[in-house]
Amino acid sequence: MIGMAGFAASLMVIAVIISPCVYGKDLPDQREIQVQKLLKRLNKPALKSIKSGDGDIIDCVPITTQPALDHPLLKNHTIQMRPSFIPKGDHYTKKDAKAITQVWHQNGECPQNTVAIRRTTREEILRAKTIESFGKKTHQSTPGGHEHAIMDSGDGRFYGTQFAVNMWRPEVEVPSELSLAQTWLWSDSDDGLNTIEAGWQVYPGMYGDNNLRLFVYWTANGYQPGSESSGCYNHACSGFVQRSNRITVGGSLSPMSNYDGGQYSLPHAYLEGTYRRSNSLSGDNWWLMIRDELVGYWPGSLFNSLRNEAKRVQWGGEIVNMMTGGRHTDTDMGSGHFADEGFKKASYFRNIMTVDGANTLREPQRLSPWAAHGNCYNVKPGNGGTSFGNHFYFGGPGRNGNCP
Repeated sequence: MIGMAGFAASLMVIAVIISPCVYGKDLPDQREIQVQKLLKRLNKPALKSIKSGDGDIIDCVPITTQPALDHPLLKNHTIQMRPSFIPKGDHYTKKDAKAITQVWHQNGECPQNTVAIRRTTREEILRAKTIESFGKKTHQSTPGGHEHAIMDSGDGRFYGTQFAVNMWRPEVEVPSELSLAQTWLWSDSDDGLNTIEAGWQVYPGMYGDNNLRLFVYWTANGYQPGSESSGCYNHACSGFVQRSNRITVGGSLSPMSNYDGGQYSLPHAYLEGTYRRSNSLSGDNWWLMIRDELVGYWPGSLFNSLRNEAKRVQWGGEIVNMMTGGRHTDTDMGSGHFADEGFKKASYFRNIMTVDGANTLREPQRLSPWAAHGNCYNVKPGNGGTSFGNHFYFGGPGRNGNCP
């Protein structure tokens, strides 16, 4: 490989000496060539494009030409338009359920038979450490470590989850850090952790701003780089098959909750997400549904141990701590306030349910709280007997007198 790289470099030098410019422009370097190649792969030709008020461009791409289908395991994939079944006891699919609100909706809509995909920009790719790492998580110990405050289901056999989470815009100290609230469904395999994830996040290092955004993620090899199984955020790689022409993964959300005030979101102050496994000719797919809108799915063929069921479900918050200046980050988790402050002040997950083998939504029986650094971010179960059902609060401010 070193020899080939040297050979390629020699050819480039010779070309520059013979012809220092082409049509008056300097030849692009290898990095720029790679960036443009990736942009071409991710940004498919659109039937219509919408300029969002937050600066995003939303491309209305024909559903059959979306980037997900470039994955080697999906070359002959038949797009599934709806799950084969809906779990029993699903009270989030009422006909009067209101739609999710994203900023770009103010400026237009995508036509039928297209999917609404946020356009990737050159600047976003160049912000990544490497082109290969664009849109991918890196899991390592601090500094640069991921810290969590979560509720855990314990081991079992799970076929989906349903939840509601209120929406905040946490402050993030440096662009390379992030703050999110999400649910994870995962299983282990010899090839590494298999996981699907969805929720909201603030991640300036990826999106170039501090907007609150809907996201999805997946991996089939424990987040290890350099493989088609590595997975990614949203449509930064092939894999997640989008179904919706209304909801954009990676798109900005509005409005947000206020401390000790109105609790706003998707809408009515919460995000409702549902993963649903559905048997079909194309395999066992894991669906994401927000309110009554089918967003899309992760084909089961992408996974090993997560192909048919999940071993564990988790809900909660996550931040990245870069230890800037040798100290813990100031980055908020959730509202930036500890779980102990409760309703209207701390972030929460409520009406948590899981799907069992009989395709029935049930309240999980043994949830366990866990926080990596409880003096920085914590988690606290809610009191029973309320309309919140099975719920908990989580979050924190990061660095403080007890979290140096």
